[in-house]
Amino acid sequence: MTGFDDREKALEAKFEHDEEVAFKVRSRRRRLLGLWAAEHLGLTGSDAQAYADELAALGLHRHGDDEAIQRIADDFAAKGVALDIVRIKLECDRFEREAKAQLG
Repeated sequence: MTGFDDREKALEAKFEHDEEVAFKVRSRRRRLLGLWAAEHLGLTGSDAQAYADELAALGLHRHGDDEAIQRIADDFAAKGVALDIVRIKLECDRFEREAKAQLG
């Protein structure tokens, strides 16, 4: 039974590690997306950082990005920024790859 127990512990440790990495990637991706959106909204400095941090915190308990993407789309519409949800999702995909590379 020791071999089985060791394997089970190793799998649990891998799962925990993978979940932690996925959480960090989601958070970093949203932050990068927030900085990108802030730039299009004309936010700079601490205002841009605060916007990105706010987006990074949105829905971290969930895996989806719908809430953050909709927030950006609404903010863009309110400011007259002519970028739609499709473009925001494309940027989100790009920042997913970038976040994974950064956390490598």
